[in-house]
Amino acid sequence: ELSIMGAGAIKHPQEVDEFHQKYETKERLGIGSTAIVKRCVRKSDGKVFAVKIIDKDRIKDRPEELRILHREMEIMHKVNHRNCIKYYEFLKCKRKYYIVMELLTGGELVERILSREGKFSEREASAIIRTIAQALAYLHTQGIVHRDLKPHNLIYESRDDRARLKLTDFGFARFKKKDEVMSTSCGTPDYVAPEVLVSHPQYTEAVDVWSLGVILYILLCGSPPFFSESTPQLYKQIRAGACEMPEEHWGNVTKYAKDLVRRMLSVDPKARITPKEILKHPWISGRRASTIAFDPKHALEIKKLVARKKILMVGRMAASVGILKNILVGRYCSPEPDDSKKNRDSAAIIKKS
Repeated sequence: ELSIMGAGAIKHPQEVDEFHQKYETKERLGIGSTAIVKRCVRKSDGKVFAVKIIDKDRIKDRPEELRILHREMEIMHKVNHRNCIKYYEFLKCKRKYYIVMELLTGGELVERILSREGKFSEREASAIIRTIAQALAYLHTQGIVHRDLKPHNLIYESRDDRARLKLTDFGFARFKKKDEVMSTSCGTPDYVAPEVLVSHPQYTEAVDVWSLGVILYILLCGSPPFFSESTPQLYKQIRAGACEMPEEHWGNVTKYAKDLVRRMLSVDPKARITPKEILKHPWISGRRASTIAFDPKHALEIKKLVARKKILMVGRMAASVGILKNILVGRYCSPEPDDSKKNRDSAAIIKKS
């Protein structure tokens, strides 16, 4: 279990030498402005993990980042599901924080799809959506909302063909009471729900289903439902729910798949399908998904999407109100309203993918 407790406090702080007594660090896996991720080996049994090492000096003047870090650890202390990445230890040392977590080596979702070029079908897409819907159903039951669901955060545990896909990066996740609404604008532009993109957001866990709906749309045709090189125009499309299914790309997609996409991408969050309902949908549970491989242009569209993301990333960073970085880099999110401080900042704090 993680060595933490609620309210961001850390239980029984560990000395820095204890981490190195327990683990041996290996090669670097990633690096960012405030953290570095390495492979590490537990000396007692040789088990391999990933460790995120955060330099305390780099975030000592960033209390919001520290608060979010503690909240992420508090959430991960509660998460225990086969389709979610597992965190093992959070060690607070003299100069650094060490977050020991499951090592996932199977690559991101998009990489796996491209490796299946000429073989990827609706049936495989259905299995992917079922896996993540199971994770969301569990999280929402636990009162946890992820708020940053996207392909980049879906990683396979290994390179094996039967490897499990796992939901990662809980940096924007937060606890939510049954009838509570959230108001912080956060997420990733292409996957953020329309109710988040308003002046005074009031939203629920339904935002996770919208993001999964965008992912499903991409899985089925290779391109996103909403696209513009202009971020304001992109947000306008999303708020309008202008989601089309042109015959050129959707002609061979089953009516069951199309129905699920429409129900997940409902602009009205109250009308949006829930994760538990997704699992009961005939395209997921009734084997209505086609086993015929997608046309080669499907993979071509995904390759084009990946290329566009790399190009647009720089421009959108400059245009964004806030720059939110991925799990390896550290992040910022505007404060959540609470009983002592009702922060209604309407500025959109959107993470770059």
